[in-house]
Amino acid sequence: MGPVELPAWLQPRYRKNAYLFIYYLIQFCGHSWIFTNMTVRFFSFGKDSVVDTFYAIGLVMRLCQSVSLLELLHIYVGIESDHLLPRLLQLTERIIILFVVITSQEEVQEKYVVCVLFIFWNLLDMVRYTYSMLSVIGISYAVLTWLSQTLWMPIYPLCVLAEGMYFTYSHLYSERRDILRVFPIKKKKM
Repeated sequence: MGPVELPAWLQPRYRKNAYLFIYYLIQFCGHSWIFTNMTVRFFSFGKDSVVDTFYAIGLVMRLCQSVSLLELLHIYVGIESDHLLPRLLQLTERIIILFVVITSQEEVQEKYVVCVLFIFWNLLDMVRYTYSMLSVIGISYAVLTWLSQTLWMPIYPLCVLAEGMYFTYSHLYSERRDILRVFPIKKKKM
């Protein structure tokens, strides 16, 4: 018996593409689940769904953002051809906002700005991961390429605005909490 030839998708030149395709597919599925869940909840419950957005999708959002840290490794190792610094800044910003700020302050988690921020992040990531997933296997759609290259232009400034609003809410609530800790409000007994 001679050497067994591996299927085409297991040969060394295809392993990188197969890995990237699976990674992008997993990320696309996670972000599209979040986006779809938020949309269905909004159409089902209206404004009430916004209040508990973080409780409904926060775990999956944290999981997707944690897995996205692999992209830094992909770029560093050379699996992905992208610039390291912009991706590092984007991921650092998202990790800090999601894990440090949003997760740590329960009273701000129910604000509309969290829902808006999650919609923007997931909309961008759904388009980006779809484009990346299809380009790895050599499929190109003009509309998807255009969306991938231009959607970030209006969305990023809106993300910065939403993040600024979130930090303002966060700061106001932390000051209010500190003031109440120093000067507690005593209720009168009747």
